Amino acid sequence: MQKKLISAILGVSIVASLFAAPVFAEDAAGTYALITKSAGNPYNEKEAEGFQKAVEAMGGKAVIQHPEAATADAQISVIQSLISQGVDSICIAANDSNALEAALTEAMASGIAVCSLDSATNADSRAVHVNQAGTMEVGQALIDAVLDLTGGEGQWAIVSATSQATNQNAWIDAMKAIAESDDKYAGLELVEVAYGDDEPQKSTDVTQALLTNYPDLKVICAPTTVGIAAAAKVLQDQKSPVKLTGLGLPSEMAEYIGDDDAHACPYMFLWNPIDIGRLGAYTSAALVAGDITGEAGETFTAGDMGEYEIVEAADDGTEVILGPPFKFDPSNIGEWKDVY
Repeated sequence: MQKKLISAILGVSIVASLFAAPVFAEDAAGTYALITKSAGNPYNEKEAEGFQKAVEAMGGKAVIQHPEAATADAQISVIQSLISQGVDSICIAANDSNALEAALTEAMASGIAVCSLDSATNADSRAVHVNQAGTMEVGQALIDAVLDLTGGEGQWAIVSATSQATNQNAWIDAMKAIAESDDKYAGLELVEVAYGDDEPQKSTDVTQALLTNYPDLKVICAPTTVGIAAAAKVLQDQKSPVKLTGLGLPSEMAEYIGDDDAHACPYMFLWNPIDIGRLGAYTSAALVAGDITGEAGETFTAGDMGEYEIVEAADDGTEVILGPPFKFDPSNIGEWKDVY
């Protein structure tokens, strides 16, 4: 498939961002901080890569912080440090939206522009959220995959990240709401939502527990890149008949994707975490410059990614949406596994 065609399908400039030199309309001097969920997560590292490249290309200084653990306490310590440093903005993927509210409100009161990306903070503790895809669109893609892979009926389970992760919870709630609203999903039985805390070993352990506890299980859906990779290894190593879908990095999942019994995952979905980081950087710069305040209806230009509009979000705040989720399957995983 031609790179130009793939980029058009995704609705975001994935290929352009990786293979072409970026073009920026204006300089954005200042110090822009990114706080990811935790260290050691390849998805977070790709977000940081995009954020840093965009900030530096705009003439700013990027401060990348990977907390040691995927907890609110670890992120709060980083936020307090950044307030002391006097950074111009903080862009954060929340581990626990409620627990972070006080620290982020303090940051905003001190004059720091705050936005979230990937996993939203509470609406009162951010100007705007950078969403990788519409919540209902992700939920629809995932529940339809479960319906397909179960053959229309049977037991399925979820391997999520942390129980407080706002993005994970929103997608899971969307899946449940869609399933409850249409009789075509009536044959599906969600037996458990297990939490691997975005840790490979814990995600492995909860996957093994699901296989033990539910011998009739047909499908596992893991809307987390760490969880899906761990679950895939368990299922494939054990030659389990249980099938897997969810959200994963092509580079980590290529060996598990196939449409035969030897592969655990027939297909999965994701977006480009590099572009999420880039859009987080542009949003931060627009907030610092005063080009936007975070109100619905405002628009801004995100460098060579084009123009984005701020819209209402489900949590009474606002958001900008990168684009729709993209399906990775045996027909295209080979060309994307070397991209990210």
